[in-house]
Amino acid sequence: MFDRKSGKKMSLKKAPATRTRVGKYELGSTLGEGSFAKVKFAKNVDTRDSFAIKILDREQVLRHKMVEHLKREISTMKLIKHPNVVKIFEVMASKSKIYIVLEFVGGGELFDKIAKNGRLKEDEARGYFQQLINAVDYCHSRGVYHRDLKPENLLLDSYGVLKVSDFGLSAFSQQVREDGLLHTTCGTPNYVAPEVLNDKGYDGTASDIWSCGVILFVLMAGYLPFDEPNLAELYRKICKADFTCPSYFSAGAKKLIKRILDPNPLTRITIPEILEDEWFKKRYKPAYSEEEQNVNLDDVDAVFNDSKENLVTETKEKPVSMNAFELISRSPGFSLENLFEKQTGLVKRETRFTSQRPANEIMSKIEEAAKPLGFNVHKRNYKMKLQGDKTGRKGHLSVATEVFEVAPSLHMVELRKTGGDTLEFHKFYKSFSSGLKDVMWNGEENAGGLK
Repeated sequence: MFDRKSGKKMSLKKAPATRTRVGKYELGSTLGEGSFAKVKFAKNVDTRDSFAIKILDREQVLRHKMVEHLKREISTMKLIKHPNVVKIFEVMASKSKIYIVLEFVGGGELFDKIAKNGRLKEDEARGYFQQLINAVDYCHSRGVYHRDLKPENLLLDSYGVLKVSDFGLSAFSQQVREDGLLHTTCGTPNYVAPEVLNDKGYDGTASDIWSCGVILFVLMAGYLPFDEPNLAELYRKICKADFTCPSYFSAGAKKLIKRILDPNPLTRITIPEILEDEWFKKRYKPAYSEEEQNVNLDDVDAVFNDSKENLVTETKEKPVSMNAFELISRSPGFSLENLFEKQTGLVKRETRFTSQRPANEIMSKIEEAAKPLGFNVHKRNYKMKLQGDKTGRKGHLSVATEVFEVAPSLHMVELRKTGGDTLEFHKFYKSFSSGLKDVMWNGEENAGGLK
C-alpha cells in the first residue's frame, strides 16, 4: 500500500483481527503460562469488569487422575474469602478445557519492587511477610496448601495489598498417597523445602512455611539464601540449610528466619509459633476474613461431572468485512455524493476514520476516550454504543460505533449519532478524537474529519 502524499510504499503490520470469547468473558493477553495451565486477562462483556482466567487442559487433568482432588480444592477455594488470597468466582468447561475465573490483581508481582528498587526496608518486608503468613495460615486451617510458593504467586493490588495466587491449585501436578503425604517434587528449586527434594513424602503445612522463610529472606536481602548454578550443590545447601544472614538483618529477624529455615520439618517453627514471635508481632494487624455465605457450587459439579448441557464454547469473533463498493461509498476521497445534488447548510451526523491498529486495540481506545467525557459504554462484538450521562438540547447524546475490516491489517471505524443534538455531537467528537490519535492512520488526508 502507498501513502498518497509521499508515494512511498507503506508496510502494514499483520495483526490478529479476531478476539476469543468464552461464555460471558472476552479473553485478552496472556498474563502467565506454566506446564499445566495458562492465565489470560479477561473482561465480562456485560459489566466490563476485569478478571483473570486460568485455563487447564481437560485431558491432562484426566490423565493425572486429578479430577476429584481438583474439584475438592476449587470447591474449598470458592468458599474462602480472605483479603490476602486471590478469589475464585466461577468455573466453566468446554469439551477440551477447564476455565477457572479468578480475581484480577493489577498491581504486578511483589518481586517487581525488588527488581526495580532493590531490597526492602525491614519494616516494609515484615508487613508483606505478615500478610503472607495470614493468607497461608487461613488456608491451612481449611485444609488447603499451596505447595509452590514463589515470587510469581505473590501479587499486589492497586492499593499495595499482598495477594497470594494459585492457592489450592498448585497441587494439580502432585499426587497424595495413602500415607497422606505428597510425593512429587515440584516448585521452583530455590524455594522448596529439603523434605520435598528428598522425595520421602512431606507435609504441605511445613513445606509452605519453609517457602515463606525463603521469601522473607529475599524481601530483606534482595537475593536468595540458596542460589547455586550447580543443581546438585544447590540441593546440598538447601538440605543442610547452609546459608548466612546479612549483617544488617536485625537479631530478631535472624532468629526467626533460622527457625523457619530448619531442615527438619518436625522441629521447624509452626505458624502459631510465628504469630507469637516478638519480631513478627511488631505492628502486626490480624486479617479479618469470613467465609462466603450461600456460595453456589453447581458450576464446579457441572464441570467435573461431565454435564454436556453446561459446556461453554470458545468462539472467535472478528469485525464485519467490507467489500470494495462499500469502502468506496463510505470513503471521503472517493465520495459518490458528488454525483448527486448536495444539501447545503446541513450539519452531518456521522464520521469515520481508518486505522492500521488491531481491532481489539481500536475498541479499547474508543472506550478509554469516551468514559472521561461522561459516556457510558456498551459493547457487543465489534459494535459499541456510547450513551452520554448529561441531558442536552435534544436529550442524551448517543453515538453508535462499528469497526469494519477492510484488509487483514486495515480497519475502518464509523461513528454515527443516534440520539441527541448534532452540534453537540460535533463538539463531542472534537474532544473525543484527540484521545484516538494513537490509533488513527495519519497517512489519510482527512483522518478523523467529519463527513
